Amino acid sequence: MRIAVTGSIATDHLMTFPGRIADQLLADRLDHVSLSFLVDTLEIRDGGVAANIAYGLAQLGHRPLLLGAVGADFTPYGERLAALGVDVSGVHVSRTRHTARFLCTTDQDGNQIASFYPGAMSEAADIDLTVALRRQGGADLVLVGADDPAAMLRHTRACRTHGIPFAADPAQQLARLDGAQIRELVDGADHLFTNEYEHALLLTKTGWSHADVLQRVGTWITTLGEKGSRVERAGEPPLDVPAVPADDAVDPTGVGDAFRAGYLAALAAGHDTARRAQWGAALATLALSHIGTQTYTAPGGDLT
Repeated sequence: MRIAVTGSIATDHLMTFPGRIADQLLADRLDHVSLSFLVDTLEIRDGGVAANIAYGLAQLGHRPLLLGAVGADFTPYGERLAALGVDVSGVHVSRTRHTARFLCTTDQDGNQIASFYPGAMSEAADIDLTVALRRQGGADLVLVGADDPAAMLRHTRACRTHGIPFAADPAQQLARLDGAQIRELVDGADHLFTNEYEHALLLTKTGWSHADVLQRVGTWITTLGEKGSRVERAGEPPLDVPAVPADDAVDPTGVGDAFRAGYLAALAAGHDTARRAQWGAALATLALSHIGTQTYTAPGGDLT
């Protein structure tokens, strides 16, 4: 099974704050917030949701096709991914912009405040998914991840036009997309990925009920942090799959991307729904125990 992954490709600047972010927020001053956090560490790592998912799939023995937009500074990053087994031939290189930047501060409770500069990602809508897939022999599933909104919509439309199964993973872009755009991205998806907060936000912004969403997608997977994940399909009882306990929780950044990679790898291997979520949980915990989103090493091919 060939999987194409679209979405952001970025450089992560990961910082740790030794206190609690919540302790710095004053309930009667939230309309005028001016805060600066003195952080203990700074890690500069390769990241971006599409690249993170592609990395996880490559760790499990797949050769995913990565589709996204980057700057000329991507060369060493791309060479590293290619050496690991990711097909980067579909990556668009901007002539004028830098690769996107993700700046994130994590406190001692795992809460995060982040900023994202899109940079070259603004050109992702120039990528023609149909042409890219034709050049690489096609794909059995396309994950449409968080990206420039116009690119997300263009890729989703291409999948519908050509009958290519797709997984909707709007993630952080739910905050920017309006209800009509979210409905277009989700409707007809083979799989829909959200976390618990995104689950609620998607319902609010689309105006759909929970049952409405389940009637429009094949499988809805909601990650629940330390509580694991919930997998739902129309007409079936929800399936709750526990998380894999972490001996050493180091950095939550990219854990959701690792879950998706594990889930999709198990899907490609023909496993049932429970096993897919278990693979996702196992890879997520592995990522949680490392600083950076592409620093863990997974056994090739199997997480049982």
